[in-house]
Amino acid sequence: MAEETLDLRGIPKPDAYLQLDEHIRAVLTDVRDDVAAMATMSALIHHAFGHLWTGFYRVVETDVLLRVGPYQGTLGCLEIRIGRGVCGTAAAERRTVVVPDVLAFPGHITCDARSRSEIVVPVTGRSGALIAVLDIDSDQVATFDDEDRRGLERIVHWFETESE
Repeated sequence: MAEETLDLRGIPKPDAYLQLDEHIRAVLTDVRDDVAAMATMSALIHHAFGHLWTGFYRVVETDVLLRVGPYQGTLGCLEIRIGRGVCGTAAAERRTVVVPDVLAFPGHITCDARSRSEIVVPVTGRSGALIAVLDIDSDQVATFDDEDRRGLERIVHWFETESE
């Protein structure tokens, strides 16, 4: 089970996220390395839903700078200043940001021109400090909703309870 990726397209989102969270936790049993967990989560989330881009931007300077981390998809922006764009906003405000249409988001940073909607989830570690954001882009408008927010927040909670 741990070696397979799930295709959860077509399954109701609450069920899909429950299955995905259980699968991720099974794969990451006894793993305490944040980078390995980010790489694994990126791959499993990306393939489960067929997103355009799925990955993490890690905090490299507290309250200043995010740097691309493990991801799936085309090239991402290498660095994003905290407070700028969707990722920087989610990091600065420590809240999940759902953007139905990135063209309508003031200050959106275009890393891939095909991106049309986005969700960014803050990731905190055991100490409660922000360690990264999970960024997911879709090539369709209005892909993400409150079900995605809840499901992804539950998945990244792993870093608060299981990480190094």
